[in-house]
Amino acid sequence: MTAVEAEQQAVLRGLGDSERFDVKLAGFGPASAAARTAMELAAGEYILVISAGIGGGFPGKADIGSTVVADRIIAADLGAETPGGFLSVDELGFGSSVILPESGLVDAIIDAMQSAGIHVNRGSILTVTTGTGSAEKTEALTTRISDAAAEGMEGFGVATAAKLWNLPVLELRTISNAVGPRDRLAWRMKEAFAALEAAGTILRRVFTE
Repeated sequence: MTAVEAEQQAVLRGLGDSERFDVKLAGFGPASAAARTAMELAAGEYILVISAGIGGGFPGKADIGSTVVADRIIAADLGAETPGGFLSVDELGFGSSVILPESGLVDAIIDAMQSAGIHVNRGSILTVTTGTGSAEKTEALTTRISDAAAEGMEGFGVATAAKLWNLPVLELRTISNAVGPRDRLAWRMKEAFAALEAAGTILRRVFTE
């Protein structure tokens, strides 16, 4: 599942002529991603769900042009603001904001990427409904989630649908910009899409060998 067509096309270029994958559009944000993923799962038979796309990298954790593979998929802003700070849905007792990908699959993807010379990081990928655009918000997120490596808007939605079908899920993000104050002139979309295409090649290799 990719959010937009440009991401979809990058993944498809990497996958080549493989017929083992369906690459579908999740739309923008976690609600659309959950609904569209559920729709696709209801219409077909699948063994694995992957959320893939470009995203922001947290400084010091994921450089521009690199790839992050999630070992935790976190709904980072699902909860409540209080006078004492943010409380997650877990702390409120209303459920869980964390979905764990299968560690063996994460290891396999990372090992294959490293063997191919791809700059890859492991860490939490945060799903947000509002993209982070300030140093203060970035600091608040990294203080609360110390292993935050990347930020996107669809992963937790895709993972929620996969969980309902009892299917394993993966999320990967290729980094176009640093999380923090928004500076569109500093974004490197070309590099991120090239990395996403390379990730497609690795997915084909891992899941067809």
